[in-house]
Amino acid sequence: MKTILKTEELLMFILCIYFFSLMDYSWWLFPALILVPDVGLLGYAHNAKTGAIVYNIFHHKGIAILVGAFGILLNNQEVILTGIILFAHSSMDRMLGFGLKYKSSFDDTHLGSIGKEKNQKKSIEVAI
Repeated sequence: MKTILKTEELLMFILCIYFFSLMDYSWWLFPALILVPDVGLLGYAHNAKTGAIVYNIFHHKGIAILVGAFGILLNNQEVILTGIILFAHSSMDRMLGFGLKYKSSFDDTHLGSIGKEKNQKKSIEVAI
């Protein structure tokens, strides 16, 4: 199942690249902007709860779609580009196993805990 989900995210990422190709921007801009949504990590400088809220705002696909749709309604290329980048970044993160964060810790995501060590510990605990 994990492979299917990662493949789905890869296809969404490729779709974002396609949508970007339809715009009048230079190709170098896509890789230059793809990590910008990680600015949401700055919320963790305050605490885990604030970090999770800010991070999730920048990594929520629904918000990315709303931003892109708003850009289409306004016929504003920069806002459309922002939606595409937000969505592409979220898909890329999910391919790598990074999900939306829980308020408890950066490592606790809707896809499970980040890191093999934590996942192995949980498997051992369940087995015992």
